[in-house]
Amino acid sequence: MKMIAKVASTAALALALVACGKSGGGSGNTTTTAENTGPKLGIRPSGDETVGPDMSKIKNPDLPKVFDYIDKHIDEHVVNLQKWIQQPSISNTGEGIQESAEMVKGFFDQLGCQKTQVYDVGKTKYGTQGNPVVYAKCDEGAKKTLIVYWQYDTMPVTQPDLWKAPPFEGRIVEQAPFKKVLIGRGAVNSKGGEMTFLNAVMSIKAVTGKLPVNIIFVAEGDEERMDIGLNKFMTEHMDLFAGADGVWGGGGSEGCVFVELKTSGKSWGRGPVYSDIHGGNKRSVDAPAWRHIQMLSKLVSEDGNKVLIPGNSPETEAALHKQAENYDLKRAAQNLGVARFISDDPYTQLKMARTGTSMNLDGIWGGNMFAGGSGAILPNQIISKHNFRYMPNMKGPDIVKKLRKYLDQLGYKDVEINLVGDVPWAIRDRNNDQARAMTYAQEIFTKPLTPGGTGAYWPAYLFSGIETNIDLPIAAVRGGTGGNAHAANEWYVIEGAGKQFGMATAEKLVATALYQYAGLNGPIIPAPAKPGATDGGASGS
Repeated sequence: MKMIAKVASTAALALALVACGKSGGGSGNTTTTAENTGPKLGIRPSGDETVGPDMSKIKNPDLPKVFDYIDKHIDEHVVNLQKWIQQPSISNTGEGIQESAEMVKGFFDQLGCQKTQVYDVGKTKYGTQGNPVVYAKCDEGAKKTLIVYWQYDTMPVTQPDLWKAPPFEGRIVEQAPFKKVLIGRGAVNSKGGEMTFLNAVMSIKAVTGKLPVNIIFVAEGDEERMDIGLNKFMTEHMDLFAGADGVWGGGGSEGCVFVELKTSGKSWGRGPVYSDIHGGNKRSVDAPAWRHIQMLSKLVSEDGNKVLIPGNSPETEAALHKQAENYDLKRAAQNLGVARFISDDPYTQLKMARTGTSMNLDGIWGGNMFAGGSGAILPNQIISKHNFRYMPNMKGPDIVKKLRKYLDQLGYKDVEINLVGDVPWAIRDRNNDQARAMTYAQEIFTKPLTPGGTGAYWPAYLFSGIETNIDLPIAAVRGGTGGNAHAANEWYVIEGAGKQFGMATAEKLVATALYQYAGLNGPIIPAPAKPGATDGGASGS
């Protein structure tokens, strides 16, 4: 594994965050050019929010100053997110990945981290090239050290015609009940929340000259490719994380294994064996495509909601009743861009989303893939992509073995299985100081409503002692919100409404949580919470 040489690209040169002061200034009186001439977006820091910080619980005198700084610079902070959205970073195609890695390194340089590097991870254990990992270490002389996990990659734009604004413009629009949201690929998954964090720590440093905790950043470009590059980096560089006390991340993670299934005339011994042929030949030639479709129909129930592969039935019961009490099922569906969920009961929906098993058909292709018109083709092969979400008592490689065995039993020995990647399950443990500090910070801000509701994977296992010697508490606060992850018109709230925070209040929540975790905002009052089921990761896929 080697460090990538710094490139003098346009993206790499345009790194400076706007109006966040000089890192390490210390006086709190630093004035930048952007403060006088910066963009004027007219962002209302509190928007139409009905919740916010209980200032009687803010004990550290630095925090009100940080809050004030955030309010005064929120326009520039939104511009920071817009600039990041404008840099494509699509891991599945490679578009903008190298430039994005350098851009993220520039963020960490501006924060004043003493060590920042972009690593070429090389070939992964799955045989594919991993995308660069950005590492930074920021020693603030603090007592505690947090590893902060980021992904800088995003999903591709698959349906550009459905976007209300160009996906890499970062346009701000009105979207009820919010007066201002930002539209863009990566807005909620996951650049919005990550830039909220960066704006918060840059604001702390502009006001006080130092952070309340030391930070070790690790930013991957393969989250949407099963974290294959991060797996290689973490397993080979565990020493870079020595001395850390916790991880700022999305808590637990569901298990996910991703495979490609391929049916071809060559392997089958029937139908076209070399290339596609004229579709008129179907009258006398077998079709691998129809064979593939029939094979898929035997793997799930007729409605697609139950996996039929033997041995893949879920057994674990999750304690989700309390979460269901305040779960807005209608808003969660709206944020996700679906008409409704399978279940109309909040508890059942949460249980299915976060503890169930599933086999999804992520994509399928072969033959005539051109929009419109005609063109008679009998494909010589067809390939489909599938992600399996699985339970803590299950393992991804074992699922693939069972899939292979089941296909063989059904008479599909010729169907090829390509393992793309696997992310093991990791359980959230809430019984630790970090989790309690985050919970108390949320309570200071009267527990903002952040509807979402889908389970998601993220590489929590690499920080939980699975495949590494890094086994740390994982917790974070989530004040910012958005929707349409992986979909058209992905969005992130800029001006909040009701109990949903906008960007400025979310930044204040981050700052408060860091001070609370550092022990600089009074004691953590709530009693220890019992370990519970994972609720997935805010940045997951």
